[in-house]
Parts: sequence; C-alpha cells; structure tokens
Amino acid sequence: MVAGSAVLGPLAAGVATVGVFGGAPEHVLTGTGLLGLALGWAALALGSTTLTGRPQRWAAVPAAALGAVGTALLVLAPGDGPLTAAGWLWPPLLLGLAGWTIHRAVRSFGLRLPFWLLSPVLVLLVLASVGGAATTVRTALGGSPSMPGELVDVGDRRLHLACTGSGGPTVVLLGGMGETSAAWGLVQPAVAGTTRVCAYDRAGQAWSDSAPGPKDGVQVATDLHDLLNRAGERGPFVLAGHSVGGTYAMVYAAQYPDDVAGLVLLDSSTPHQFTALPDYPGAYSLARRATALLPTLQRLGAGPLLTSGAPADLPAAARAQMRAFDWSTRQLRAERDEVAAYPAVFEQAQALPGIGSTPLVVVTATAGDRQAGWSAAQDALAELSPTSSHRLVPATHSSLLLDASASAFSVAAVEDVVRAVRAQAAVLGS
Repeated sequence: MVAGSAVLGPLAAGVATVGVFGGAPEHVLTGTGLLGLALGWAALALGSTTLTGRPQRWAAVPAAALGAVGTALLVLAPGDGPLTAAGWLWPPLLLGLAGWTIHRAVRSFGLRLPFWLLSPVLVLLVLASVGGAATTVRTALGGSPSMPGELVDVGDRRLHLACTGSGGPTVVLLGGMGETSAAWGLVQPAVAGTTRVCAYDRAGQAWSDSAPGPKDGVQVATDLHDLLNRAGERGPFVLAGHSVGGTYAMVYAAQYPDDVAGLVLLDSSTPHQFTALPDYPGAYSLARRATALLPTLQRLGAGPLLTSGAPADLPAAARAQMRAFDWSTRQLRAERDEVAAYPAVFEQAQALPGIGSTPLVVVTATAGDRQAGWSAAQDALAELSPTSSHRLVPATHSSLLLDASASAFSVAAVEDVVRAVRAQAAVLGS
C-alpha cells in the first residue's frame, strides 16, 4: 500500500503536467500537479484504512493541504504577480508540512521499509520548499539592470524600445523564441554606425509589461506598429528577424506592407514550418510542453540548473540583462504563451505571398544540426522577392546573434539591405 501510494502521487502529477494538460498555463500545470501529489497521499490514507489493519489517517493531512492549494490555483488562476508574492509564504508552510509529515511517518513506521518507500516524496517536498525560498530571495535581491531604452505606452501596456544611431531607413530588430533586446547586443551597435536601429521587447519580455490575450503574429505586429508610431519612429522600416522573429517580420509585412522598406531573414523559421520540416511537429509538441513547465520549475529553484548563462561575447550590459530576465517567471510565462501561438503565427505569415522589389537578404546558417527540409525552406524564403540575396554562412543558428565573429554576417546583411533601400530611394527621387 505504501509503495503504491508513493508511486501513484508523482506518477499522477507527471501524467497531468506533461501529458493530459501539457502546454497549459502555469496555474493549470501547478494546480493539477499538486492534485496529483494529493492523490497519492489520499490513496495511502483511504487504502490503509479500508484495506489493511494499520490505518494511516495522518496521510489525509498532506492530501488535504496539497489538494486545497491545487484546487485554489485552478479556480483563482492567479497571474505572475500574486504567485511571485506568494513565494514569501508557501515555502515555509510547505517545509512545515513536510516536517510534520516526516514526523508522523516515522512514528507510524519507524525507520523501516515503509518509511524509506515514502522518503523520495518527502525529499521532493523539502527540496521544493527550500528551492522556492531560495528563488524568492534571489529574485528580491537581484533587482533590475538599467534600461537602455524607454517604455512607450501602447494603450493598455508599455513596451520597451531602445534605438541608437541616426539616418534612414530605420532598422527594427525582431528576436526569436526567448530572445530579448539584449540578444542584439553585438548586432545593434555595429548597425548603428550605418543607420538608426531599434531593438524592442515583446509583451512580457524584459522591461515590457505583460499583456492578456493571444500572442499570435497579428497581435505582435499590432503591438510593434503602435510602438513605433507612438515613439515617433518614422518608416518605412527595414525589418530584421532572427529565427521565429523572421516569421513575425513576415506577418508585419503582410499587415503593414507600406511600412516595410526592406527585409532581412536571419536563419528564419518558415511560414510552412509544420509541413516543410517533417520533424518539426514532434519537436514543437515537446517544446510546447517544456516551455509551459519552465515557470513552475523556476519557482521551485530549478532555473539555475537549466540555464547555460549569458554568452561571453555579448557586451557586459547585455549579459547583465540576460542574467536578470531570461529566467524570470514573468518572461517564461510570456515565452510559453508565444510558443502556444506558433501554429497561428506560421499560418498568418502565409498571408505574405511576396514582397515584390522590396530588398530582401536571407541568411542561412550551415553549421550545427540542421532539421530535414531546412535548406529547401530557406530557398523558398528567398523567393519572396525576385531580387533577393540568399547567403549560406558558416555559423550556427544562435551564433548569428551571439558570437562576435558570426554576428558579422548578420550585420553585413542588414547593412546591405539598408544600402539597397537608399539606392532605391535615390532612383525614385531623381
């Protein structure tokens, strides 16, 4: 009975969070996970009472406590702010519950086999409480690095925009999954020597406010359009997007074609990601479940174990920004929401059949593992414009932004599109 209960709880929690509700919002995953653990303790209390001569009614206490909190999360659906504030409360309460449960288990079983069968679950509760307390303290003491740009009111929220350099056309940088404005720390200063260039953070990233509702491509494009207008940035713009940021750029070009003077796609995702890449549907299913779990894992203190740190080649300020924000629960929740909307993003990008004579450079990284179909998909992106330039470069997907030498390929692509736009403007002006 003890062995079955010890297995049932974690198993039920795992099935709920990874299987049945995989990819769901944080309050759903955490709530159902707690209900799964509560089920194991309830099975011990009820099963030992009805099926054995040694009832363990004390197990009803952790079952009730975990079940009540899990149910409250599902019903109340708290946001990041309340959950972060609760980090000062739940770790000591959970540690107290774990200590009481250990005491009662030792009283009932001594240090015999039944206690050791329960010990992995008890250790899990203790580690969760200690990790949660450490995360709360680390978050409170970490503070926020200085903001390089400004917060611009776009209606119901503010978005961070950082612009440097002068001249036109203005370049707007769009990052990929989990990439904040700090990811452009090598590219932006280099491009600023040629023209004005702006990096920004989507809703929920870095200093930008979180936002309710969908995070699909149309919403991202609307946010960016409003941001640029309210910040007084004059278009048309050269959009440079890395990874899925390229797909966001394509949606923007479909929604606001008159605002786009040029396009740079840096190892960009394709609008036909689910069909052009045979392995992508499976990879996406895994990524959707993994990103949804990250906010909960971070609150439990596992964040530092899962991150590799900021790339050394980035400037010190950009590295500090990455360390401060990349594993914030608010940003991880925003990342989960964006990944959940990828099917809609790719479908919306398909509304861009082409960009005519608008200058386009497609940069494809050839180093590292490449998905089947990636090369052909990159060729298809280059067909968006009959005058496009498609460049195969010896770099990896991430090094196009984060490596000092490989980022030069990205800078060159952006500067070439800027020169092409200027040349077009000069011909039209004459």
